[in-house]
Amino acid sequence: MAVTTEVERKRPGMLPWVGDLSRLPWWIVVVAIVGGAAIFAIVTNRHWEAAYEFTKTGIRFTIILSITSFAIALVIGLLAGLGQLSSNMVFRNLSMLYVQVIRGIPIIVQLYFVAFVITPVAINLLNDLGGNMRLLIPLAGLGGALSRIHIRDIDMLYRAIAALTIAYGAFEAEVFRAGIESIQRGQMEAARSLGMSHLQAMRYIILPQAIRVVLPPLGNDFISMLKDSSLASILAIRELTHVGQLHRARTFRSWESLGVVAILYLVLTLSLSFLVKRMERRLAFAK
Repeated sequence: MAVTTEVERKRPGMLPWVGDLSRLPWWIVVVAIVGGAAIFAIVTNRHWEAAYEFTKTGIRFTIILSITSFAIALVIGLLAGLGQLSSNMVFRNLSMLYVQVIRGIPIIVQLYFVAFVITPVAINLLNDLGGNMRLLIPLAGLGGALSRIHIRDIDMLYRAIAALTIAYGAFEAEVFRAGIESIQRGQMEAARSLGMSHLQAMRYIILPQAIRVVLPPLGNDFISMLKDSSLASILAIRELTHVGQLHRARTFRSWESLGVVAILYLVLTLSLSFLVKRMERRLAFAK
């Protein structure tokens, strides 16, 4: 049996640089090339430049929609996640009902439902409540204000935020539930043995550890939220996808219009992915 020596194993072949190149993150190289080509096209081609100048106005609405919806969804998700682990039968079952129902309905359907069903119903209820409150002199002012609310006063942006919040609240509830359940049961028992109430133990012992566990998946969900915000285009909100469609409709240049939209989404998502990766490395180093 031939024995391979250390020298033979390290001896380079005809292409000694192949081994080093194989370790390069080629996907980054490809993305850099595509990004460079897109920048060159925007700078040198008037059609690409016009598409970029028109479409970039949607970035602000995309960011507002994503950040606001996700921030509120985190609160709802935490409450629903705690509810699924609660010993209170009503709170637990309501939380599980919310999570299972919302996760089973497509987000685009929820957008339609919130915008055109729940919002009008809520406005009608507020109008009726205001009409009844006007009969009570101390509450007449508030009752008058509620009775004058009209469906047109509720901007589509707020309806989209409500719908995305409800949808992602259910997803984040599962993330928080899994994070809390990953903490050993003995820590809760130890905290209770020290005289802490269940709420105190959850606040000071369990949740701080669970947050470190759920931060990476929450970051990934925020990236998903950024991409799913494009669904709000069905409500004519001037976010990236909608303004891209408007530019395509007015110029009939689909390649430039949708190409710029795709590049801008890619820049936003890759930036967030980089931040999530850095956060994961910091958490791993902290352990």
